[in-house]
Amino acid sequence: MEGKIKRACCAASRPKSTKIPELDQHIRKQSSRSLRDEMIYLPGGEFLMGTDSIEGFPADGEGPVRKIKLDPFYIDSCTVSNAQFEAFVKDTGYKTEAELYGWSFVFYHFVSKETKKHVKQFVQQTPWWWAVEGAYWRNPEGPDSMIEDRMDHPVVHVSWHDASAYCKWAGKRLPTEAEWEYAARGGLEQKTYPWGDDLTPNGKHYCNIWQGEFPERNNGSDGYLSTAPVKSFPPNGYGLYNVAGNVWEWCSDWFSATFQTYESHVNPKGPATGEAKVIRGGSYLCHKSYCNRYRVAARSSNTPDSTTSHMGFRCAANY
Repeated sequence: MEGKIKRACCAASRPKSTKIPELDQHIRKQSSRSLRDEMIYLPGGEFLMGTDSIEGFPADGEGPVRKIKLDPFYIDSCTVSNAQFEAFVKDTGYKTEAELYGWSFVFYHFVSKETKKHVKQFVQQTPWWWAVEGAYWRNPEGPDSMIEDRMDHPVVHVSWHDASAYCKWAGKRLPTEAEWEYAARGGLEQKTYPWGDDLTPNGKHYCNIWQGEFPERNNGSDGYLSTAPVKSFPPNGYGLYNVAGNVWEWCSDWFSATFQTYESHVNPKGPATGEAKVIRGGSYLCHKSYCNRYRVAARSSNTPDSTTSHMGFRCAANY
């Protein structure tokens, strides 16, 4: 390893000094499919957002618990899959930021011995994140990896800009953070997870997270070592799949750890500006000993040009 990227977070970020490539690729709206196909209608209304639980991370701005009111909206039942993203790319010729930069972050367990020889950078505080040249959505672990057997898995290595471009093509948008949490809770009030307070009810796994000692050993007792198909595990009360674990999901909001204490409690959209965008839901790399952000109120962030092997997205739409 020759270089160290300074960043300590649930998701590795590109250095601020990195030049942002041109992304104006004239994405047109895809008009041949219904906006409401496979989307879930949610009536909105009031719900309690955030948590004051001792399990939470106050520095992340998970609290205070506050009553939020939302208008009705639609949201995808699943994160966008490789197959769906491939259709977008075929229709538009879109190039993701990972392709334009020429590299993306990959969790070290999944880098092959051959690719490992060419890795020159890793994240200083979280050395399990390696900057792998040639890693992008179609080759998620590097040039010698493929997705042919993972077309129903969530697309990864997509930046916030990439996710927004897909949404524009699909005639949709990214959910606000408040919409995401309302949908993820599935109608339950102030529960730790989308299904309740017990992580494994009756010994059954309900999400794809790290099982074992992070970051050395994952025993895969939930059935997966990396991403799982987008319809794995039982859906929540609103019919959403994998809103805990599997992949982090981009939201439209700029991240702030304090803004929620004084922003509007009616259809909140976060601060007007910022340096990083909100990500929610946790991923297959989350473990209670380190991250513990697969809880439904947990939140994190990443810069909008960053791409990793554990970040994806789902779409929303106005009613």
